[in-house]
Amino acid sequence: MSPVSIVLIVIVAFLAGMEGILDEWQFHQPLVACTLIGIVTGHPVEGITLGGSLQMIALGWANVGAAVAPDAALASIASSILMVLALGNGGASSEATKNAITTSIALAVPLSVAGLFLTMICRTIATGIAHAMDGCAERNDMGGIERWQIAAIGLQGLRIAIPAAALCVIPSDVVSSTLSKMPEWLSGGMAVGGGMVAAVGYAMVINMMATKETWPFFALGFVFAALKELTLIALGVIGVCLALIYLGLKGLAASGSGSGGGSGDPLGDVLDSY
Repeated sequence: MSPVSIVLIVIVAFLAGMEGILDEWQFHQPLVACTLIGIVTGHPVEGITLGGSLQMIALGWANVGAAVAPDAALASIASSILMVLALGNGGASSEATKNAITTSIALAVPLSVAGLFLTMICRTIATGIAHAMDGCAERNDMGGIERWQIAAIGLQGLRIAIPAAALCVIPSDVVSSTLSKMPEWLSGGMAVGGGMVAAVGYAMVINMMATKETWPFFALGFVFAALKELTLIALGVIGVCLALIYLGLKGLAASGSGSGGGSGDPLGDVLDSY
């Protein structure tokens, strides 16, 4: 891997680490992070493929109360770096490319747990930084508060940038040879496990969103997805239209029930008056 690629990877990793807390530009999302790593290393197609697969897994990851979700930033950056190292300089066959992506998807989950441990360490250190900022506030030192704020968010960036730089040092021959020596049952098991984890991500999202009002939309989505003639753009347009129709009907029902105490059904109101 060239020095320029390593520097660009570290920059992307630093931004992904900060975005895991800031959550403004979504650099920590797998689809964005893996795509950027793929672009700076010359593997954009593979990066998008890996990012899309990991994004489906991370759909159900969310912080609930005091429980912190797995770290999507480290999972995305580290798995994409391992994929790039396995692919080498672009001379890998289609089967080797598929195995590299599948293995990277399977490694993303344990990497996300490791990232969770690192972010817990950073959050523990941040408590001391918060006390230092309180001291600056008592002294009316606004510049000190800003500097500590930058230091705290920079610490979150370093927790991804440092492991990314360490992974870039690993020779690509070592990674590719290790993946090639993996037995078929292990690589196949990783492929099945990665698919199951993606299904779990979808299930978590459905569990959070499922209501009696949304189940018809889920059913329509599965029906439309089975039609091979429809492209993703067509499915997206259908989804937007259904959402607009739902919001329009919901607004009409609310305005009808709020005006004059009617139920929104004029004929029903006339019959009820008798």
